[in-house]
Amino acid sequence: MEDLETMAQSAPAKDKNAGAMLTKIGLGVVGLVVLIVVGRQLGGYIPQFAAWVDTLGFWGPLVFVSGYAAATVAFIPGSLLTLAAGAIFGLTKGTLLVFIGATIGSALAFLVARYVARSAVERRLEQTPRFATIDQAVAKEGLKIVFLLRLSPVFPYNLLNYALGLTRVRFRDYVIASIGMIPATFLYVYYGKAIGSLAAVAGGAEVQQGSGYWFVLVLGLAATVLVTTFVTRIARRALKEEVKDD
Repeated sequence: MEDLETMAQSAPAKDKNAGAMLTKIGLGVVGLVVLIVVGRQLGGYIPQFAAWVDTLGFWGPLVFVSGYAAATVAFIPGSLLTLAAGAIFGLTKGTLLVFIGATIGSALAFLVARYVARSAVERRLEQTPRFATIDQAVAKEGLKIVFLLRLSPVFPYNLLNYALGLTRVRFRDYVIASIGMIPATFLYVYYGKAIGSLAAVAGGAEVQQGSGYWFVLVLGLAATVLVTTFVTRIARRALKEEVKDD
């Protein structure tokens, strides 16, 4: 009898917790959609922003890095900004500034996802122990996985930043793995430098896709295959261990 009374009392509490979790998830989804929509709209102002940065002299690099980081968090496509970096700052300096801005922006997006939505994910994983086991196993190889994901052209960069924040990947490994962005960053900055003019970049001028393009493309596709195989093996191994424990 007492057990029935206890269950009856705990039921409303569970419903309340479930409702709160769903509300939090719903707000997170709405926020994500808003970010994407606003980001797409703000993306149209990138040429004006780049032109303004070009007039700032000493402060230009700092403003550019800050703007690139903000664009990353706001889901604004960074390809045009990366091209603009080549036209404004040149190959070496442009690559460095884009890498710094992209790393800062991706780190901020990761932290937003982790501390806003991770708790809801963890509560969900408690109901599915096998997926929790996989999540924990993936975290052990987080550096390799994130590095390969950064090399891959298949996974959307901005969305990936938030998605990885929902995993158990360590923040340190996540940041270190950002070096995987360097090949594609270098290539796009090179294209921007080759175009040579910020106005031409803003106008969508085309460049000849040479051997560098195909090298980065093949490297990215190979990374896609590797990360898929790698994660699959980790998941299979984690599931086997979990089944043994049962």
